[in-house]
Amino acid sequence: MFEQLTEKFDLFLKNLKGHGKLSEKNIEEVSQKLKLTLLEADVHYQVVKDITEAIRSQAIGQKVHESLTPAQHYIKIVREELVRLLGSQTAEIDFRVKPPLVIFMVGLQGVGKTTTCGKLAYYLTHEKNRNVMLVSTDVRRMAAREQLGILADHVKTAISDTNHLTHPVEIYKAAYDQCIQRGKDTLIVDTSGRMHLDHDLMDEVQRLKDEICPNEILLVSDAMVGQQALSIAKQFHEKLQLTGIILSKMDGDARGGAALSMKKITSVPIKFIGVGEKIEALELFHPERMVSRILQMGDVLTLIEKAQKTYDEGKSQVLQKKLQKGIFSLQDFKEELQQMKKLGGFSSVMKLLPGGNKLLNRVPSNLNMEAETKQMMAIIDSMTSQERWNVEILNGSRRLRIARGSGTEVAQVNRLVKQFLETKKMMKKISKFGKSNPLDLWGRGGT
Repeated sequence: MFEQLTEKFDLFLKNLKGHGKLSEKNIEEVSQKLKLTLLEADVHYQVVKDITEAIRSQAIGQKVHESLTPAQHYIKIVREELVRLLGSQTAEIDFRVKPPLVIFMVGLQGVGKTTTCGKLAYYLTHEKNRNVMLVSTDVRRMAAREQLGILADHVKTAISDTNHLTHPVEIYKAAYDQCIQRGKDTLIVDTSGRMHLDHDLMDEVQRLKDEICPNEILLVSDAMVGQQALSIAKQFHEKLQLTGIILSKMDGDARGGAALSMKKITSVPIKFIGVGEKIEALELFHPERMVSRILQMGDVLTLIEKAQKTYDEGKSQVLQKKLQKGIFSLQDFKEELQQMKKLGGFSSVMKLLPGGNKLLNRVPSNLNMEAETKQMMAIIDSMTSQERWNVEILNGSRRLRIARGSGTEVAQVNRLVKQFLETKKMMKKISKFGKSNPLDLWGRGGT
């Protein structure tokens, strides 16, 4: 996500740090470089013009705080303006309505609208403790209802019994009644899409919207189409008065122009971003955290939230007691590797740490960290219980047998043992400082 933009900003900030003082002339030069950085990221021209002018005028007019260098002061202004551009505050769904809360999902075909309905149902169920029902009013695409039904089964949420109906308004009314009868507090309505924006689509969606008066109208937009997403969002907003936008496929958007421009151009806040294909890969959009990622400042809060969701506190306490006694086995090491996998893998975790992208760039391009982790677990699985608990008994013949059993080389087994011993030493140090969560090991980048 935003790899190209992050890389450009990294280069821009490196050049900026070379200035001992920022004169008005220097600020003009730096502002031009910033403008180029944003334009190359496919940010809308008017947005680029406005933000660079705002940053330039502040940089010239403000007194530099004595604790900051001129470069740090400029970066601070850039950060504040980027946050303001993205919306400053996190825009959440307003649950302060009489149930059922009706969420109207709109968008073109191919943007991942139906899949996003499933992701949103999962998010609301697991993060907000909502009791959700799904309904598809798409009577044009034959597979739409079937697809939503499969997603509902996967999410383990209810879906309306409306397959016998053929008119969108009838389908919605029946689903709304079922929602109340079955004690659901949230109804997510998947609407028809088109390959292109046309009057028929907008008129149909507008009629349905006027009929049902939804509490939330969310546009699902493909982040990867860049500035085209802005035009689409503007037209939907003019017709429907959107309450929010969900940017899908953000994990594949290297430039980030749509995300940075959306709020300014459309006046509609980004509420969620799709960050992967998995059903749980939908995140609440936090402007401040996103800017921190772009500027290589990390997003530790998101990492902590992910850890809290996936980490087993009971296992943590057991491991802490083991460490206090100097016990840390290969089985424990494997469980920590599995925990890293739950957090999205090594690369995902590193991207959320300050300067993590820089560290990832130092990893050899031919080295796949996720594959490496999978390989390490395969090696441990090929060991006997006794070998996992006592690496001292791993002589040459045992290591050869383990390598053959895991489809690896003896050198890879040796490397795993070395990494394990280094980790064991580090975990022992962490336990002395009273750390109760082994995730702190990864949070410190293994130092």
